[in-house]
Amino acid sequence: MKSQVDGRKARGEKRRTEIIEATLRVIERDGVAGVTHRTVAAEAGVPTTSTTYHFAGLDDLLIATLITCARDMATEVYWMIDRARSRGSRGAEEVAGLLAEALGPQRGRTMAEYELYLLAARRPELRPAARRWLDVLTSMVRHDDEVAFRVFLAGIDGLLIQGLIDDEPPTAEELRPVVDYLLKPR
Repeated sequence: MKSQVDGRKARGEKRRTEIIEATLRVIERDGVAGVTHRTVAAEAGVPTTSTTYHFAGLDDLLIATLITCARDMATEVYWMIDRARSRGSRGAEEVAGLLAEALGPQRGRTMAEYELYLLAARRPELRPAARRWLDVLTSMVRHDDEVAFRVFLAGIDGLLIQGLIDDEPPTAEELRPVVDYLLKPR
C-alpha cells in the first residue's frame, strides 16, 4: 500500500516553521522582549490565531525556536566536521570560517540565539532546550578528553560573545590561531 502525505499536516508543519523563522527575525530586530503572538504573526504574515494554534504560550514558541536553532547549528557543525575529517583536518580552518560567518553575515541570528540562551538562565523551563545544542554536539564529536572538549566549547562561546561586542567582526584568518590553540591536544 502506498503511503500518502497528509496535506493538512504538511501545511501545518510549513506554517509552524514559518512562525519559528519569523520569531527569530523578531528577536534579531527587537530582542526577546519584542516577541508576542501578535508581532510574530505580523512578521510571518499570518493571523495571530495561527501562532496561538501552533504555540499556546510564548514559552512554547521560544522553546520551539531554541530547539530549531540547536538543530540547525548541530546540522551545520556535523557537516563541517564531516568535511574536515574527509580532508584529514582537525577542523580549525572550518571552525574559524563558521565563527566568522556567525559574527559577520549571520550576526543578527547569532545575537538572537544568544539572547534566547541567556533568557534560559532566567527561565528554567527553557534550559533543556538551550542545553540541547551542547548535548547534540557532544554526542556527534568524538573526544577522548572531556575537560579539553568543554574548554573548547567554552572558548567558542567566548569567541562568539566577544565577537558580538566588537565594532568590526573578526575574520576567519584572525580567529584561526585561537581556534587552532583550542583544538591542540593537551
